Amino acid sequence: MTNQTSRARQAGSSAQMLRSRFLRIGTLAAAFSLFALYLAWHAAYDEPLVRQEDESPIAQARADDAAQGAQAVPLAAGAASSDLVKRGEYLARAGDCMACHTVDKSRPFAGGVPINTPFGTIYTPNLTPDPDTGIGQWSDADFQRAMHEGIGRGGERLYPAFPYAEYTRVTSTDVQAIRAYLNTLTPIHYTPPRNEMNFPFNQRWLMVFWNLFNFTEGRFVPDPKQRPEWNRGAYLVEGLAHCEECHTPRNILQGLKTTDRFSGATQAGWHAFNITPDRNSGVGNWSDDELMRYLSTGVAPGRANAAGPMGEVVADSTQYLTPEDLRSIVVYLRSVAPVIGGETHPRDQWGKPASDVTAWRGTAMTGVNGAQLFVANCASCHTWSGQGVGASAPGAYPSLIHNTTVGASDASNLAMVILHGVQRTTQQADVLMPAFAGELSDDQVAAITNYVTRQFGNPQATVSVEQVAKLRAQQQ
Repeated sequence: MTNQTSRARQAGSSAQMLRSRFLRIGTLAAAFSLFALYLAWHAAYDEPLVRQEDESPIAQARADDAAQGAQAVPLAAGAASSDLVKRGEYLARAGDCMACHTVDKSRPFAGGVPINTPFGTIYTPNLTPDPDTGIGQWSDADFQRAMHEGIGRGGERLYPAFPYAEYTRVTSTDVQAIRAYLNTLTPIHYTPPRNEMNFPFNQRWLMVFWNLFNFTEGRFVPDPKQRPEWNRGAYLVEGLAHCEECHTPRNILQGLKTTDRFSGATQAGWHAFNITPDRNSGVGNWSDDELMRYLSTGVAPGRANAAGPMGEVVADSTQYLTPEDLRSIVVYLRSVAPVIGGETHPRDQWGKPASDVTAWRGTAMTGVNGAQLFVANCASCHTWSGQGVGASAPGAYPSLIHNTTVGASDASNLAMVILHGVQRTTQQADVLMPAFAGELSDDQVAAITNYVTRQFGNPQATVSVEQVAKLRAQQQ
């Protein structure tokens, strides 16, 4: 019996050793496969013989001819001309670099903005020429590699919260112009907080595999079949302006879902709307002038008023674009495939003026009443009828009728506006709506939101108290 037990133990031990050996062999095989995959990717994307050079017809922000082009010329220290710096400033505005790299307006471009992702929080880096905490010791080649390949000065893989997947399309000449402008900024000695990424996403080398599925390195190549205006718009929208980063939904790896380009997505609680030419879900029923006006001022009377992240884009970026570039963006957006988002009615075609306020006179109201809260908190600017004050003047208090935020099928943006207000400064007006997050409870915000959508917008759009609580918790 003892011998049988001993033999059984030996057999079990041998089986365990065999399983352990197979496990080690399997692990080594998997590691080798991943390494081979990396080598294949590296050969495919880093081979200089197949790398596209600057073939863009828009080597300058205001290029007029599709045949224009320029090769990158490395800049010697201090050799940047005033024209180059000026163009770099324009391009930095087009790329909205300020928004993501300025957490404190008194420290422009010093970084520190928290970007929340499903994998953790990323803090944006310091872009000032400070030699210790900024990019003062970066060479032009370092900067260009970061923009085009998503690789930092030390060879580390950058996270795609930095939109290098779009910036790779920007010509080397334009990248160096941006670099020349950043070199003129006041150096700010500031180290942003460390990233707070969950394991294993804090392992930057894993970005190799993300890039395999979501990144194609290479400069923008103009379509010879299209007009120069279309190519200019494509260069801006697909590259420097990186519009897809907010307006295209994400796949399981948080890459862009290219089958639904520009169909809308949610960022930090705010919904970036569908901007395809679909007439119900998108902007197909907007005129070109309305789209241009919205991008330059943040207001399209009778349709929309920019708030949240889009309000920042207008204030920091698109209001500074030339009419030529704005029109080019519109021309390009008109050409993208329309995406039907399920809307049965245009967002800006809902609502009618309220007429029930007189019925409340002398009536006692109890509990949380959306109509009563609206009159107490909102009517002084938007009027109790919801028609606003000031018509289409730049500083008008907007109408809640025929308003895309109020007429959307998702009431989240309206609740976010009530919570966080609006602050948008343009050359035409300084728009300010106070934030009510500190004044109203979650159930009060929900009550006002649901009253406004029912009375002035899409009556099927509602928000719960629990949803408001989640929106309130979103870091802005």
